[in-house]
Amino acid sequence: MAELTYTRVGDYYIPDLILDEEPEQDVFYGKYGDLRRDYLREHRPGLWMVLVSSGKLANHLKGVERMAEQRMDTLLPQLMKAAGVTEELKARDQMAWVGLMNNCKARVEEIIFSELIYC
Repeated sequence: MAELTYTRVGDYYIPDLILDEEPEQDVFYGKYGDLRRDYLREHRPGLWMVLVSSGKLANHLKGVERMAEQRMDTLLPQLMKAAGVTEELKARDQMAWVGLMNNCKARVEEIIFSELIYC
């Protein structure tokens, strides 16, 4: 483990802290990871600072993105089945199919937002 060094500024000793990771603005974590990052920065500054200072922000955002994609892959087919979205409907009435698909996707995203992003 690296030893912590200090710099004297007047009567105070300031720790010499250097973050190892690259600037977080240049990194893309996916749709849900970026939404989570923005939420933490604006609404949960304490948690934001803990994650940034400990170097765990990137892993947290990647984990949120991964979990959100898994939830989407699990819930979307279930909602499509419950709403009656089928290939037969797609061939018969494309506009109805698109409307139902958009509705199902919006419902799944609301679930993801409430469970993973804005909590």
